Amino acid sequence: MANGDKYNQILDALQKLLESKDIQSISVSEIAKTAGIGKGSIYYYFPSKDAILDALVERNYEKPLETAKQLTKQTDIPPFTRMAMLFQACRASSGELMQHRNTSSDNSAPEMAFIHQKHLTHVVTELKPALTELIQQTIDRGDFQFDHPAALAEIVLIVLAVKIDNTLIPSSPEEITNTIRGLIELLEKCGGNSTGELNYLMMF
Repeated sequence: MANGDKYNQILDALQKLLESKDIQSISVSEIAKTAGIGKGSIYYYFPSKDAILDALVERNYEKPLETAKQLTKQTDIPPFTRMAMLFQACRASSGELMQHRNTSSDNSAPEMAFIHQKHLTHVVTELKPALTELIQQTIDRGDFQFDHPAALAEIVLIVLAVKIDNTLIPSSPEEITNTIRGLIELLEKCGGNSTGELNYLMMF
């Protein structure tokens, strides 16, 4: 069996266990048993159960986040269009989390809140460099006026992740729409953009 297969078996085992158990009640021994491997093999790949969970979160959102990173290289596409596409990647990764949460048991709220927190951290951390680069590209082109692109990227991603996922601060569809529209207006004013490209973000 290839090492990569065993690595993913461990992640698959934890994901399966999370569908019916709290993360706090899952032991490394149980993960190993579910994966069909020895407990010692777990520690060859991961130093702790928390590290396994971090890797699981990362794997679940790997595809949309990689798409977002690639957008920074596609300079033939207008920056604001790529920015909107990156926002959709953020939405897609949140959708993966919500799908997993909806298939979990009703008793899994505490561990899903814990996983949700890890998700937000991962999405903001991974997407921030890509969005910062896109904002910087618009600044360099003279299409955007803002002195702190990294700070703006973080603000935008936090708002998007929280509102699109709708878990930390539950809101009505109208409230979410109004918040996103306000965010779009902020970005358009910074960039003097009136083409409506960022309205792509409103396609929930």
